[in-house]
Amino acid sequence: MRIVITGHKGQLGSSLWKLLEEGNHLLGIDIPEHDITDVGIIDTIADFRPHIILHPAAYTNVDGCEENPELAYRVNVLGTWHVALAAQQVGAPMLYVSTNEVFPGDREQPYFEWDEPGPINAYARSKLGGERVVQTLLDRFYIVRTAWVFAPGGNNFVSKIVKAAEKYVALRVVDDEFGSPTYAPDLAEAIVRLVRTDMYGIYHFTNSGVCSRYEYALEILKLAGMENVPVTPIPSSEWKRLSTPPKHSILANVAGASLGITLRPWQEALADYFEKTKEGA
Repeated sequence: MRIVITGHKGQLGSSLWKLLEEGNHLLGIDIPEHDITDVGIIDTIADFRPHIILHPAAYTNVDGCEENPELAYRVNVLGTWHVALAAQQVGAPMLYVSTNEVFPGDREQPYFEWDEPGPINAYARSKLGGERVVQTLLDRFYIVRTAWVFAPGGNNFVSKIVKAAEKYVALRVVDDEFGSPTYAPDLAEAIVRLVRTDMYGIYHFTNSGVCSRYEYALEILKLAGMENVPVTPIPSSEWKRLSTPPKHSILANVAGASLGITLRPWQEALADYFEKTKEGA
């Protein structure tokens, strides 16, 4: 099978690559070799004649998007438009990876796949723009929304908490932002299972369970053997940042679960992350 994976050097892209490299012919699209914001990427992808395109590539620096929304739109909307046009040109289905942040997070109940989005920051608006592009240009597509992605070697909340704990004698972490951590290798497995079904549509894939950033940090420090580092819970109003993340951006997996696709509890996935991190040390 001929498969294009955009952002194949990133946390999710590299996990997809590892799962699919055996028995398939893969084309990786990532900077600096390939730039999805360049219109020439359409021919690069189309000339490969893929059977399916997996598109996790994105500008995911949430605060950076707020500072430079033009860049966010260029990568997440225009770049997705180029990838979708290539899929349209060769008649291939496409999977677009989106985010829990397309929802406003103004309710405590989980968001379903069919709920109306309402982004409240530049990153989320750009990712929703990418969703709209895919839905407009293609008949056969998957949109997979996820949240709080982490993987060994990546720049993510887990690695940031560990580095901060090594640097400072105490930490302050917000306790009023809730979500579901998602382990990139688990997400990649769910995506591979999904695209083998030909059941197109919108899906919500995160590891199961919900926590606050504060609770997440405590579990990270416990598994890292750094429980002695004190952590003070604070409201998000005391943690100033450029972007405003949704407070209750919890995704309900209904569509995927109906196909038998679910992800294990986030605590188990986090423990696996630390095992893999130790093995790579």
